[in-house]
Amino acid sequence: MNYSKMFRVKPGGKVDLAKADASFTDAHASRDSVLPELMAFSDKLGELQYRLYAQRERALLICLEGRDASGKDGVIKHLMAAMNPQGCTVADFDTYTGEQDAHDFLWCAHRAAPARGRVAIFNHRSYYRDLMAARVDDSVPKAVWSKRYTHVNNFEKMLYDQGTVILKFFLHIDPDEQLDRLRRRIDDRTRHWCIRETQYTQRLSWNAYTASREIALGRCSTEQAPWFVIPANKPWFRDLAVARIVVETLDSLEMRYPPPAADIGAIKARYHALAEPFGGESPADAEAQAGTEWQPAEEEQADAKKEKKKKKGRK
Repeated sequence: MNYSKMFRVKPGGKVDLAKADASFTDAHASRDSVLPELMAFSDKLGELQYRLYAQRERALLICLEGRDASGKDGVIKHLMAAMNPQGCTVADFDTYTGEQDAHDFLWCAHRAAPARGRVAIFNHRSYYRDLMAARVDDSVPKAVWSKRYTHVNNFEKMLYDQGTVILKFFLHIDPDEQLDRLRRRIDDRTRHWCIRETQYTQRLSWNAYTASREIALGRCSTEQAPWFVIPANKPWFRDLAVARIVVETLDSLEMRYPPPAADIGAIKARYHALAEPFGGESPADAEAQAGTEWQPAEEEQADAKKEKKKKKGRK
């Protein structure tokens, strides 16, 4: 089944989250049934990220949004486990410093956008928070937030034109699943630090936040920066769907390794021929084929002189 098509929001389309089954798992019954596929996608994702890093012609931006406890951190853990952290960053915009007020609302996002060859994951409270929540909590006037849909689309189009692949995932859970996850946090003392009362008070405006999110998903899903509504009640299917879409998108780019900057043949002949197994090509022969002159290492030259002296002494 093509998850990229199934979960993709059509550009300008109307989104109805109530009709999206948050418990959908395709033909899979449990985590055990998807584990082999998850492992295969993880291996493939690691290979594709390496090509992205080596080629350095494109970047990948993954944007995650969803309600509290929808599993954004879980997705990040799964993706990061498959990739080399050296070429990947996670930007969390949850900490407010006040510095943003002196800049446009996309300033933080632009600073954190990935360079060519790298992957960036935008976690909770990315610039989409201003579209999905601002119109409900009145944090900015309507005259301000109503223009931001266009600003966001233009921003993402600019990133795309500069070589950035953009994938945006809305992790969809239903009210009962969210409440159950919040309850489990209450029962786990190690997670008390991340509990906020707003996680509960916002549930009172569930329908209003849902409507705001649906509008943002529809108006800001474009050909160059699509939104995907991912069923997230089952974490193992959520991880599978996201991983499959990311892998299939990167694989479609047909990335190739760049040509070598050095003369591989000459380097192999000069520095690796000595390690050839007994009976193979000698260093001198290898260098002759490469068109270079082989010279023994200093230690070998010294040993050869000692051996000559010993032979003269015997005579």
